[in-house]
Amino acid sequence: MNPAQGWPFWLRLVLGAVLGVIAAFGLAPYGFWVATIVGLVLIAPLFLACETRLRAAWLGWLFATGYLANALSWIIEPFQVDAARHAWMAPFALVFLAGGLALFWSWAFWIARRPKTDPLRQAVFLALSLSVAEFARGYVLTGFPWAGISQVWVDAAIAQALSLIGPFGLGALTLAVTLPLGAALAERRTARGLALPAIGAICVTGIAGFYATTRPPVSETEHIVRLVQPNAPQHQKWDPDYAPLFFARQIEFTAIEPRPDLIVWPETAVPAWLDSAQPYLEAIADAAQGTPVILGIQRAEGLRIYNSMVYLDEQGRQAGLYDKHHLAPFGEYVPFGGVLEQFGIAGLASTTGHGFSAGPGAANLDVGKLGKALPLICYEAVFPQDVLAAPDRSDFLLQITNDAWFGTRSGPYQHLAQARMRAIEQGLPMVRVANTGVSAMIDPLGRITDALPLGQAGFVDAVLPQPLPPTPYSRFGDIPVFLCLLAMFLLLWRNLRSGHA
Repeated sequence: MNPAQGWPFWLRLVLGAVLGVIAAFGLAPYGFWVATIVGLVLIAPLFLACETRLRAAWLGWLFATGYLANALSWIIEPFQVDAARHAWMAPFALVFLAGGLALFWSWAFWIARRPKTDPLRQAVFLALSLSVAEFARGYVLTGFPWAGISQVWVDAAIAQALSLIGPFGLGALTLAVTLPLGAALAERRTARGLALPAIGAICVTGIAGFYATTRPPVSETEHIVRLVQPNAPQHQKWDPDYAPLFFARQIEFTAIEPRPDLIVWPETAVPAWLDSAQPYLEAIADAAQGTPVILGIQRAEGLRIYNSMVYLDEQGRQAGLYDKHHLAPFGEYVPFGGVLEQFGIAGLASTTGHGFSAGPGAANLDVGKLGKALPLICYEAVFPQDVLAAPDRSDFLLQITNDAWFGTRSGPYQHLAQARMRAIEQGLPMVRVANTGVSAMIDPLGRITDALPLGQAGFVDAVLPQPLPPTPYSRFGDIPVFLCLLAMFLLLWRNLRSGHA
C-alpha cells in the first residue's frame, strides 16, 4: 500500500514542489546527481497517490516549477544590470519561465495517471510521457532545453552515452530507471516485484559504464589557441569610461609572446559597430602580429542588426563572418517588439524594440590551418540541434559568449556544462571563450583540458585536441530516439486506454 495515499492533497503538492527544488541540485555548479535521483524516485509515490488526472497534473506542474525555478534562478541576473529599468521584470521572468515550461511536465503527469492501472506500468508510461515532453520543451517555439535531466551526468562516465543517444535519450534512460523504481518501492513490492526495476538500473549503469571505456583515446594537434578573457562586468561593458579599458586589456593579452596559432576574443568584444570598427580592427591586427583572430562584434545592415563573429586572417583582413541565427527571446529580441517598445519593453541585449535579426543559419567557418570551426554564439551552444544543423562536419566547435549576463552563481557553470555535452555528442573539441568566464578548452570527451576561472581577467594558451571519428549521435541526431520513444508512448497509451493493463 502506497503510504502517500493517506496524506492530504495539499501536503503532497508541497512535497512535490520541494522534491523539484531538491532535484535541481544535481545540476551545475552543485553536481549532486544523487539529489536528482532521489527527487525522481520519490515523486513516483506522490504521482501514484493522485486520485484524479487533474490532481496529477497539478503535482507535475509544481514538481517541475520547483525544479526549474531552482535551476533557472540565474534568470534574475540580467535584470539587475540596469536595475532602474528592468528589475521589476525579474520575478515575473522567473515565475513565468519556470511555470510556463513546467506545463510540459504537467501534461505528462496528466496523461500518464490511470488510477485503475498497474502502478508499475503507470510509472513506465510517466517516464515515456516526460521524455516526449522534454523533446517538446527542447524544440517547440524555438525550444529551451536548459536544465534537461541529462545535464546532471556531465561529470560522470555515463555522460559518454550522449555520443550514442544524445541528451534526450540519456534523460529518458534516467527517467526509465528512477520512476519505476520509485513506484515499486511505493507499492512495497516483494523482492521479486522490485527485481525488474533494480535489474534495469544495474544494466543501464553497467552498459553505460562499459560504453564509456570503449570511447577512443584523445590525441592532441600541434595547434595552440589563445583564449582571451577580459572580465568586463555587464554594467560596465558599454560604459564609455570603462569600455576602452576592457578593449586595451584584450589588446595586451593578444600581443604577448610567444605567438599561438589562433587568438579568440569573446562575444561582442569590440566596443564599436563593424562598419565603423576599422581603427579597432587595425589595432587588433597590430597586436596579433600575423596571428589570425576571431572576435565577437555587432554589425548593422540597413535597419537590421546582427550579433556576429568575425575572422581576421594573418594580414588582419576580414576573411570570415558568421551571424548568430538562434536568438534568445526577450534577451536579443521580443516578439511583437515594435508594439511592446511603446510600453518600455525591449530585449535586454538589444537597442531597439525589434531587437537583433537572425542570421541565415548554421555554417562552418574556415580558420586556415586549423581547419573548419562550427561557430556558436552564446545561447546557441544550449541546443544540440543547432550543432546538428551544420552543413558538414567541422574540425572543432567554437563558442564565444558573454556570460556576464548570467551573474556569478549557477548560470555560467550550467552554460559550460552544456558546452561540454555538445563536445561529447559530436566527438569534437570545443574552444569556448567567455567574457567573464568560464573560458575553456574542452576535449571530444567533454573534459576540460585548460581553463580560466569565472571572474578573472587573463588568457590561456591551450592545445587544440584532435577530433574523434563521427559519433552515432552526430550522424543520426535525435530522430531515432524520438521515434522510438514516440512509438513506445503510443503503444502503451493505446494499451492503457483499451483497459488491457
